[in-house]
This record gives sequence, C-alpha cells and structure tokens, in this order.
Amino acid sequence: MPTPSIPIHAPHCVVGVIGGGQLGRMLALAARRMGVRTVIWTGGLEAPAVECADEVIDLPFDDPAALKDFCSRVTVATVEFENIPCHTLEAVAKCTGLHPSPHAICICQNREREKNFLRENNIPHTRYAVIANAADLAAAMQDLDGPSVLKTADFGYDGKGQVKLEGSEDPAEIWAAFDAPRAVLEAWVPFEKELSVMAVRGADGLTVTFDPAENRHRHRILDVSIIPARISPAVALEAAAIARRVAEALDYRGILGVEFFLKTDGTLLVNEIAPRPHNSGHHTLDACVTSQFEQQLRAVIGLPLGSTRLLNPVVMLNLLGDFWQDETTPPDWLPVFADSEASLHLYGKRRAIGRRKMGHVNFLGTTADAALARAEAMKAYWHSKP
Repeated sequence: MPTPSIPIHAPHCVVGVIGGGQLGRMLALAARRMGVRTVIWTGGLEAPAVECADEVIDLPFDDPAALKDFCSRVTVATVEFENIPCHTLEAVAKCTGLHPSPHAICICQNREREKNFLRENNIPHTRYAVIANAADLAAAMQDLDGPSVLKTADFGYDGKGQVKLEGSEDPAEIWAAFDAPRAVLEAWVPFEKELSVMAVRGADGLTVTFDPAENRHRHRILDVSIIPARISPAVALEAAAIARRVAEALDYRGILGVEFFLKTDGTLLVNEIAPRPHNSGHHTLDACVTSQFEQQLRAVIGLPLGSTRLLNPVVMLNLLGDFWQDETTPPDWLPVFADSEASLHLYGKRRAIGRRKMGHVNFLGTTADAALARAEAMKAYWHSKP
C-alpha cells in the first residue's frame, strides 16, 4: 500500500477554486462536508458556486489585484473549468499549489494541443489535421476523403464551435464562414456508443477509475449517462486502462474525464479530455462510495483516494433549460420526489436560457435499463406539458 503524502487538511486548509459554475458549487458542497474551506474566484461571470463558498472573489481572471488576493487566501488551488488563461494558471501555480497543473489544463483546453498530445503518447484517437487557413482545410478534406468535423481549436464544449462536413463543400467558403484563427479537422467516426471514464490520480501517483459511463446526447449536449455502461467487460477494462494512460502521461493530479468513441468494430478512440469533474460523473454523488467531487478534493489536498465502487446501477438525466416552462418557471418536480430512488440536484442558476445546464437527476435502479426507463418516462412527462 503506497504511503500517502502529508495532507494539508482542515482546519488549516483553504482550497481555492478558479471558476464559479455548477462544478465549483458541487466541489464547495463536498468541501463543506469534509470541513474544508473554499475560496471561489468567479472571473466576473455569473457564478452559482458563490452560494456555497466560504469566500468569493468576483473579479476577472486577468485582474492582477484578484490574482494577488486569491493567492493570499488559499492553501492550494484547483479549477472547475478549463477555459482559463494559461498565464493566469501559471501565475497561480507560482504562488501556491495548483492541481491539476497549468501544463495539463492548457493541453486539454485547446483541441490542437490535445490531439497532438494524444498522438505523441500513442493514445488511440481520431484522424485529424490542424487547420490555419483555407488551403490547409482543402488539403485536409482531400486527405480524409469523406465526412469530417471541423472544430475550433479553442473554447469548444457541448458541441459549440463545430461544423460537420460531407467532403464536397467549398473549403474557401467553409473557412471564411467558420470565423476562427485555428481549427482541427477530424475524420467522422462511425461509432456504436459514446463512453466516458472518470479517472483520478492522487498526490502519490496512484490512479483509480470509476466504471465507464455510456452517454447519449441531445442537441450535442449530454442527455443521459448510463452506469454501468452496456459494454463487454473487455471494453470496460480497456477504457479504464486508456484513461489511466492519459492521466499518467499528463503527470496529472486530480480528477479528469476521458471521453471515447466505441467503434462498431469494438475499438476505442479518445475523443476529448476534461481536466476537471465532468457532467458524466455526476452519478457518483448518489451511486458511488466516493463522489468525483470528494475525489478531486482528496487528490488536491493530498489525502488518500476514496473507493470508486459503484453501489447501484444508475442513470443521470441532465436537466437542460428547455425543460423549463419559461426562463424562471421550472418543470413540475413532484414526479421526481414521488420516485423514491431518484435524487434531484439543482445548480442555483437564475434563468433557464436555451439549453443551459440547470441541474440533473440521478435515478437508481436494480438494473441500468430499469433506471433508464424511468428517466425516459420523466423526460416524456415534462416534454408533454404545455
């Protein structure tokens, strides 16, 4: 058994969280339960995490005074989303511990760097080309010779900044309309399922994984996660092994989500890496011994990692804004509370704009299929309401 490093635990530990969204909120809630204080640096954005934090810095990420204030208040820091300027991450790391490292976060926040990392480390991934102009796009389209997806290098999540191409389009027209300085063109992957594995690597280098999740999307945003994924044991073991390879190659500390395509021939390709807690890991709050948020805190502080054991089959239903009757009127929650094995988690966001992530429901069941049936019935009920 590895010897744990000396933790910087309560009552003297203060964890700084860069970002104030729902992931920061759930991280702060886990910290409260563990007796750990949190400082949320919102970046000047709407921040549902502030209601659960001990202290808040509501200033932009490029504000020097905010940086100095943040570093003066915290013992160690982490992030709740990856789109933070690399120079800010590096400045925080110089004055206090930051886990995961700026190096790991900056790789994962940019598709070009992420794809190059996967290739350099021989981790299975989709065929791709880096695009900087129309000529690059024309050459890449000819090389891939078929359907593909053009994705912005920066600021891409929940299907944003993506265009599917069939291969016959005019590259000059596509690039002129795309409005991005750099992009990645990926070959279209015919897949059987989309999967993800949450992996956590501790201060001592030990890496553990949660059971793979089977993910379905709606409007390119995660709709439901089904755990355990309905895949063979061999595929599950391979997905976990690849996720560990990713964490070790990044010299990672903390939790990360590794998203996969499971091809029709049974092989796995890494699609994206999230250097933080992940939407498809929210089931761990109710269905696992240790949640992904507690694991993040354990890794950042230097505590031994908790068990990732799945206690119960579960389906996580994402609550998007289009379930709401209008911007401020939520759906009828009574059916959720009438289901004795469902747990509602709301994120405290004031307005349900478009398909914004407003919360989630975890449905426990005797089987994943039984839990999925209840989740689908709940969706159908809400969508049937005027």
